[in-house]
Amino acid sequence: MKRLWISVACLFAVAALVLFLRNDYDKAFICAALGLVAWFLSYRVRMRQLVKANEPAEELEESFESDEEN
Repeated sequence: MKRLWISVACLFAVAALVLFLRNDYDKAFICAALGLVAWFLSYRVRMRQLVKANEPAEELEESFESDEEN
């Protein structure tokens, strides 16, 4: 999934560059903004995978149970 968002971000960046060079600044800005959104989504997917890999579900359930006892 992260490769998909990175690919989309790169395509929007190229489109923004082409539109910028053609002096179509409004469309270039929109493409650049959409490219940033796609990049952010790829970053979010990577961070979600990293958090899941570092925190096993069993430890989380045990910590919630000990918090409820207090």
